[in-house]
Amino acid sequence: MIAVIDYNMGNLGSVMNAFEKIGAKAALVKDPEKLKNFDKVVLPGVGAFPDAMEHLNSSFMKDAILEFAKSGKIILGTCLGMQLLFQSSQEFKTTKGLSLIDGEVVAFDKSKFDNPNLKIPHMGWNELFVKKDTPLFKGLPKDFYLYFVHSFHVKTKDEFIIGETFYGYKFASAVNKENIFGFQPHPEKSHNIGLKILENFTKI
Repeated sequence: MIAVIDYNMGNLGSVMNAFEKIGAKAALVKDPEKLKNFDKVVLPGVGAFPDAMEHLNSSFMKDAILEFAKSGKIILGTCLGMQLLFQSSQEFKTTKGLSLIDGEVVAFDKSKFDNPNLKIPHMGWNELFVKKDTPLFKGLPKDFYLYFVHSFHVKTKDEFIIGETFYGYKFASAVNKENIFGFQPHPEKSHNIGLKILENFTKI
């Protein structure tokens, strides 16, 4: 059974519909006490990092997520949910994250773009280049397209990067550290490829 964390920051309808399409059992969870009863956790999210952490802290969901991570069960963060897995973010102000993966969230630096006409946010379909094998990529081509919407991206150690994308410059678009996985794009909005990633997630 999969818990989709409901902390007032998500495109929850799309996420739940995606799991329904692949025949997976998923439930929205607001009560942190119930999280331990699930096999896997999805941390979705759309919006600002500071607001998201405020919700997670005030609801005590942060502590529940950290305990879940310690148990060795699988956690998947998508979009803002992936960014929350890291130590901190520079969005609006420096804000501490969940610190499940070493690294920080930074704004796209347009001064480093190969094409100065690119717009922020990075929005639409873009290619994810696979860097490392992972169960999430089982049955997928070496490179594939997913749907992105974001103005910030993570900077982390190369050892945690399992996929990269190019927008102005190369950035980490998929990460993994032990039982923790993250995708900057939205699998639930990425048609068959995204559904395959979620299906693989249910089988880990």
